[in-house]
Amino acid sequence: MEPRDVRTIEDAKAIVEERGLEYVKVGVFDVDGVMRGKYLSKSKFYSILEKGFGFCDVVLGWDVEDQLYDRESYTGWKTGYPDATVKVVIDSCREIPMEDNMLLFLLEFGDRAEKVCPRGTLKRMIAKANDMGFAATAACEFEFFLFNETPKSVREKNYKDLENFTPGFFGYSMLRASTESEFYEQLLELCLIMDMPLEGLHTETGPGVLEAAIGYDEALAAADKGALFKTFTKILAQKNELMATFMAKWSPDYPGQSGHIHMSLQKEDGSSAFYEAGKPENMSDAMRHFIGGQQKLMPELLAMVSPTINSYTRLIPGFWAPTEASWGVENRTCALRAIPGNEKSQRVEYRIAAADMNPYLAVAAALGSGLWGIENKIEPTEGIVGSAYDKEFPEELALPRTLGEAAERLKNSAAARELFGDEFVDHYAITRDWEEREFRKAITDWELQRYFEII
Repeated sequence: MEPRDVRTIEDAKAIVEERGLEYVKVGVFDVDGVMRGKYLSKSKFYSILEKGFGFCDVVLGWDVEDQLYDRESYTGWKTGYPDATVKVVIDSCREIPMEDNMLLFLLEFGDRAEKVCPRGTLKRMIAKANDMGFAATAACEFEFFLFNETPKSVREKNYKDLENFTPGFFGYSMLRASTESEFYEQLLELCLIMDMPLEGLHTETGPGVLEAAIGYDEALAAADKGALFKTFTKILAQKNELMATFMAKWSPDYPGQSGHIHMSLQKEDGSSAFYEAGKPENMSDAMRHFIGGQQKLMPELLAMVSPTINSYTRLIPGFWAPTEASWGVENRTCALRAIPGNEKSQRVEYRIAAADMNPYLAVAAALGSGLWGIENKIEPTEGIVGSAYDKEFPEELALPRTLGEAAERLKNSAAARELFGDEFVDHYAITRDWEEREFRKAITDWELQRYFEII
């Protein structure tokens, strides 16, 4: 049996027996999109397949450095960090090609934890789409830099003077991709085996930067693939004594790293809900209102899409990243790019996200805001022709400039609470406020260089 053919509990047991496995790996994605997991013995795995098992809910109550949030909402010291129920996603079974005969299953939180779980949050948006008569499809694409470094060497160098995988600006370079074909081919094969096949892989503009476009799928599967891609690309790199970073912007000298989302809706009969021949750009009313909702709510939901302090260093003019909630037809200077096509290809590209996004939450925000636009028949502004950087926008379309501001906008958003629920909004806003306050404790190199002697 092939891992991607596993659909039932019986299938899961059968493939473990066929392979003679004594252990499997299970993993869940936390608030920041970091994969947390463990090995489970065969007997333990079999025992949890039906009802799930307890997983310490601290993974929803700490940051990327395992530091506990000091303001409690979902979990905290007052609750004692108890176990929360996690369930095995049976049909998520994948082979890990870099490990000898090892299988991976995704987990998702259940019960109350599901309300703040990133995967659970996206599932609620997909259920909303289904209730409205739509199915949602999506695809993630990521830019990431590679370095000839290891986790030990970057720390020894204090993350300075790092050696890029390749030198120079070589966008779409056949030279670089062919010379370094061994890593490219390993990555392509990894993505095929783990069922996150790439539609394209190429160099981007900058030393050692690649761009990977994952094939489209149903929205939840697309987010699974996006989250797994980030995790296992980093693992593959480190096994090759390289490091990959998905930071939004790792250097002031180079453009930031995008994490764009392509999205479309289908009707119950399988036809496109976005395509209507004869309308301008073949855009249906549903597509227009979907864009209208995404545009209107983007400033309120930005914390879900741009989740780190570093995210906001990318959102500056002239670096291929939008600075307002703008949209245009085939316009890459806008936050939303409407892509006309045929029944299969008509879609919207949500371009505000960076590579540091949590795919579950970013897709949830993009989908939820679009559905809200359809429900409320929100008309977008006139589409931008030419450079969006040269246009002036009304204040309500201005994006938050910091993570703290974005967290506050999310916390006060009635639409966010309507879409995602109070428990999610309250908890997630606390996590982003924590991240902002942790940053404010830091003394940066810029401050030392600017003020140490002269002030």
